[in-house]
Amino acid sequence: MAAAWLLFGVVASLAQSYPNKPVRVVVGFPAGGPTDAIARIVAQKLTDNLGQQFFVENIGGAGGNTAAGQVARVTPDGHTIMVISTGFVVNPSLYAKVPYDPVKDFAPVTLVAVSPNVVVVNPQVPAKTLPELVQLIRDNPGKYGFAGPGIGSTPHLGGELFRLAFKLDLVHVPFTGAGPAIQATVGGHTPIAFTALPPALSAVQSGQLRALGVASAERAAGMPDVPTFAEQGVKDQDADTLTGIVAPAGTPKEIVDLLYREIAKIVAQPDVKQRLTVLGFKPVANTPDQFGARIKLEMDKWGKVVRDAKLRIE
Repeated sequence: MAAAWLLFGVVASLAQSYPNKPVRVVVGFPAGGPTDAIARIVAQKLTDNLGQQFFVENIGGAGGNTAAGQVARVTPDGHTIMVISTGFVVNPSLYAKVPYDPVKDFAPVTLVAVSPNVVVVNPQVPAKTLPELVQLIRDNPGKYGFAGPGIGSTPHLGGELFRLAFKLDLVHVPFTGAGPAIQATVGGHTPIAFTALPPALSAVQSGQLRALGVASAERAAGMPDVPTFAEQGVKDQDADTLTGIVAPAGTPKEIVDLLYREIAKIVAQPDVKQRLTVLGFKPVANTPDQFGARIKLEMDKWGKVVRDAKLRIE
């Protein structure tokens, strides 16, 4: 009993004094991408609000697996946290081996922002709606492929979900990122692209690409005139790119809850909302329990797509 009370006192004291040194905010990708940009927005605000530096550390490699494997094994005292994207929940199904378990090795803190996938086509493609695109592909078997920013990316999996749902002869053409995939579609080398909204935004706004549908429950702020998949009768195709924050498993609940409360306040600030909207993201803050449930839901959903599409990275 005495030991239990001692442990309780240590945890309470730790939470009250947190953070008592700089905090690593790990991103599993190189600097410059959307996950990194969101991490830097949140890190700067946490620095301002909590009086200790929250600094972003980029650890690239294996689609975020390298960083996740390292963070899973650090001391769970709240002084290392990780900003994750959807790959965090997809990779255990996609890769033959990963150095972490998204549920067992991490404590969910909060979802920060979501960005829907969007289907875009070169203006020379005659389809103006998703049903028209489905019919076009069916009428021309073997002719159409879709560009995506790499195997196992959320846009790629969204494309596979679409292909499987309609039993289409539609081939994925992987590129080394969203930028090259968009440029290939603008140039007509690939007629269709499944992409996250941010990299497609300027090409759609300038008329270089035509957006046919947003794979989300509601229309995107950046493309308010583009209907959702569901509005066009295409059900169960939501494919959001998630950005959230996790801590190593065993991080005291008091620290997790403190981080959640602070981040919820941050994403509600008008300037942060505006910056996230410019990036093509919708600000969201849910509780640790809600985020944990969303992680499990996404793992089940995309795990099935990976298996059904027979995708594997050794």
